[in-house]
Amino acid sequence: MLDPAIAAVRLAVRRALVPWRGSGATVLVALSGGPDSLALAAAAAHEAVAAGVEVVTATIDHGLQEGSAEVAGRAADAARSVGVRDARVLRVEVGDDDGPEAAARVARYRALTRTAREEGAAAVLLGHTLDDQAETVLLGLARGSGAGSLQGMSPHRVDDGGLAWIRPLLELRRADTRAFCAASGLAPWTDPHNADPRFSRVRVRETVLPVLERELGPGIAEALARTAEQLREDTQAFADMIDEIIEDIVEPAEAGIAVSAAALAANPPALRHRIVRHVVASEFGASLTRAQTLEVARLATEWAGQGPIDLPGCRATRHAGLVVIAARGARDVSSGASA
Repeated sequence: MLDPAIAAVRLAVRRALVPWRGSGATVLVALSGGPDSLALAAAAAHEAVAAGVEVVTATIDHGLQEGSAEVAGRAADAARSVGVRDARVLRVEVGDDDGPEAAARVARYRALTRTAREEGAAAVLLGHTLDDQAETVLLGLARGSGAGSLQGMSPHRVDDGGLAWIRPLLELRRADTRAFCAASGLAPWTDPHNADPRFSRVRVRETVLPVLERELGPGIAEALARTAEQLREDTQAFADMIDEIIEDIVEPAEAGIAVSAAALAANPPALRHRIVRHVVASEFGASLTRAQTLEVARLATEWAGQGPIDLPGCRATRHAGLVVIAARGARDVSSGASA
């Protein structure tokens, strides 16, 4: 009888591969060698036969730990042992501008994207589980970073180049992937960084979530994951509404864009603030803080002659019934002077 953990992981992967079934497409599995990604790679290799797809794995060697090349090599060997013909090891250079975790993540995703393009892959499969999702939501909550962060990791997204990024295991627990490896005779690697309390995610995993489970009862991780799913649905609904609204209330301005102050004020705060953030992000590639967003919104709702408001890469002013967001150095339409 098939082990329940093996059955659960294989079923999750089978569902993820449905869009490419029988297509002969290539899918790339991000393989660290840990239990989650190793279970994912083994299940993908098994399901690929019936699905008619080709599985390639990529193990990223960040070079941040002693013996990392050997660990990456063992992960690739494990992939070959379960039927993956092309198991690659990629060495990347990691910067330190945003801290080791963030820099490693950026380098890893760049390498995966490049490899997927080289392989002509239709999708990249990532081994994040429900536990990872719960940790992500809790960290976002602690940082007060809004619904965009609280919606956690998307189970499926397509990037600008048409490459699908899929997390088949988001409804499964780490216990499932560990049980999969044990039942399959696979020996996953244990990353010492996953037990290092210097990292905030480790503290959430080892201390915060267990305390919540103990004090509030079981099911906290599942509840956080459900919250993320609901917020993704809400965020998508808001995004669709904003696209429709913006067509009616936004117009081009010199070196930027202008929004009708009256129309902006007429919208509920949740939509108003999203419109402001959307306009700044789409026109200037900048993210606003909560305080900055509220100050721009007040140009529409509580204008008493204030402004201009300096923002990352741009400036917001009010003029002739419009909230004008323009590049710094553009003419200040509110005074006629150079801003």
